Amino acid sequence: MSTPTLAVLVPLLPFLGALAGLLLGRTAPGFVKPLAVLPTLAAAVLAVLVAFRQGGGKAIDTATELTPTGSVPIELSLHLDGFAVMVAVLVGLVATCVQVYSTAYLREDPRYPSYAALVSLFTSAMLLVVYSGDLMVLLVGWEIMGICSYFLVGHYWETEAARSASLKAFLVTKLGDVPFLIGLFALATDAGSFRITKILGTVAAGGLDHPTLIALLLLAGVAGKSAQFPLHTWLPDAMAGPTPVSALIHAATMVAAGVYFVARLLPVFAASRAALVVLAVMAAVTMIGSALAALAQDDIKRVLAYSTIGQLGYMTGALAVGDRAAAVFHLLSHGAFKALLFLGAGVIIHAAGTNSLAAMSRMDDLSKRIPDAFWTMTIALLALAAFPPFAGFFSKEAVLVAAEHTAGGHSELAPSAAGWVVLVAGVLTALLTAAYATRLWLMAFRGRGAAAPDHGKEPVAMTGVLWLLAVPSVGFGLLAGPLADFFEGRELTPSLTTSVLGTGAAVVGAVLTYALWQRAQAQAALAPAAAGVPGAGVPGAGTPAAHAGATAPLPASVAAAESAAESPEVGEVTHDHPVVSSAPAADPGRALLGPLHRHAAVGFHLDAVYDRLFVRPVRAAAALVRFLDREVVDSYVRGAGLGPRLLGGLVRRAQTGNVQSYLSALLAGAVVLAIATAVLANVNAGS
Repeated sequence: MSTPTLAVLVPLLPFLGALAGLLLGRTAPGFVKPLAVLPTLAAAVLAVLVAFRQGGGKAIDTATELTPTGSVPIELSLHLDGFAVMVAVLVGLVATCVQVYSTAYLREDPRYPSYAALVSLFTSAMLLVVYSGDLMVLLVGWEIMGICSYFLVGHYWETEAARSASLKAFLVTKLGDVPFLIGLFALATDAGSFRITKILGTVAAGGLDHPTLIALLLLAGVAGKSAQFPLHTWLPDAMAGPTPVSALIHAATMVAAGVYFVARLLPVFAASRAALVVLAVMAAVTMIGSALAALAQDDIKRVLAYSTIGQLGYMTGALAVGDRAAAVFHLLSHGAFKALLFLGAGVIIHAAGTNSLAAMSRMDDLSKRIPDAFWTMTIALLALAAFPPFAGFFSKEAVLVAAEHTAGGHSELAPSAAGWVVLVAGVLTALLTAAYATRLWLMAFRGRGAAAPDHGKEPVAMTGVLWLLAVPSVGFGLLAGPLADFFEGRELTPSLTTSVLGTGAAVVGAVLTYALWQRAQAQAALAPAAAGVPGAGVPGAGTPAAHAGATAPLPASVAAAESAAESPEVGEVTHDHPVVSSAPAADPGRALLGPLHRHAAVGFHLDAVYDRLFVRPVRAAAALVRFLDREVVDSYVRGAGLGPRLLGGLVRRAQTGNVQSYLSALLAGAVVLAIATAVLANVNAGS
């Protein structure tokens, strides 16, 4: 079987699995899990085979015209280069892990059949984006992902948080998709084709008439899909959905699509140096702002959500300095350890009965209750913080090396200003990333207080995928050399300068956070004694009630914890009701941020700004339209019907059935007509 044929099967198999799952979910529930796992697993295996055959060599292109569409045809085409085949392997691996994990995580969820089918459709759409060589076909996958995210984020639709989050994700991403679509049409008009290869050929020949305008329009869609400033606010709220969905969105689909799109069409953006500067500034603000926000979050999933936004900022920063190899390398590395972090967080949420880090910090022995999650998440957090020799170190160093190269004026694509912006922001973000990663680890696994609830051993389907994803989180960075052909021959090796800067900043962030944690622990232990609280000196004293009876089945605790988009700082959300602890939480993030903490905790009030600038005016305009429709337009409609109705009432009253009345009326009418005729005759005669 030829490589293009195998590539067609990769997105097709999950699509067929989704279709079969939707059709058979009610009638044959026994087939739901096999239809969820096996097609996705087969697609992952075929993606590996396609990558092996492509081998990082010359791109494989094939196309067939779908239908005549005038001067700009739409073609069903494949473009298989090193980037495409490697990203497809990542998507297949993460999607398979998510499907296997979900069989245990949502085993008692009555909506699991539709959930599994939507995950398969989500995977198919992302694979279509990755392999497509035509922008219109790519757009189909792009929009299907938006629809799937709406339903998956809103899986727990009984809760207000899930409903609001799904609607917000859909609207914000669609807001970016409008200029994105206009940019696609403008690009195809200039190039005369939607085929990516022809577009890149036109760019190389200098055939774009409006490169800056096109690049900025496309960046709006990328900012929405990949959660970049200022359209990133939907991603933290999307944590109201199931944790496996969060892993899929953050690691391999949806947010990765925007970065991959820019990497595929980087020459289009590089045709405008102004667009690259805008991209660099957007990446820098995204990196630093999201890292600060992550330090202030109490919800473990929101910490990871802001972490994803920041790591995507690294990727867009690499693209801003014209290095798509570094961007895709970090995309692949990040996909492995971020999927591990979210799936591990799901185990923690189940074990703790809450997603509040403050609550976890008042639990003892949580790491001993879930050793698999403890060790694998430790690996993933080390990779996130970019400590050598974990995967995140090598991929983040590749970004910093590219920024350093551009800042030194050695890049032909990007201005040195873009390099300096990305380099400074990248080093500062490395410090902040290590700080919030250390904070998460300490608060989740090194708490003191009441014993953590014991739910028994986690299912193998959940713990097994954690260890599977731990392998690339450790070793993928070491494969940068052997896989150089897949990254356009680039040797993505760290430099001494960036290694010292990046690793040094990470060490400072981790050590500082640990020191503040120790101080916060001491203060938390002394606070109850100063207030005269019984059990003083033992953080978490008085919280056993929060854990008593916390042995509810997995779906109950999962739904209750995940539906709480914002867990209170001083309370714990356990299943159906909050239990407030008298002991303060030891939070080094509060000490590290100081007065900035309250602003960072709410995302620097960006949602409030959007509410005042857009939501309230739109609602006011809608209220005005409603008033005009009801009081003005409807008044004319009611008046148009009132006149005939009144006339009909008068006529109805005249129909008495009395012959004498009719004759009297007829005689009176005749007299009136005679008088009127005489008057008119006299008037005419006088004139």
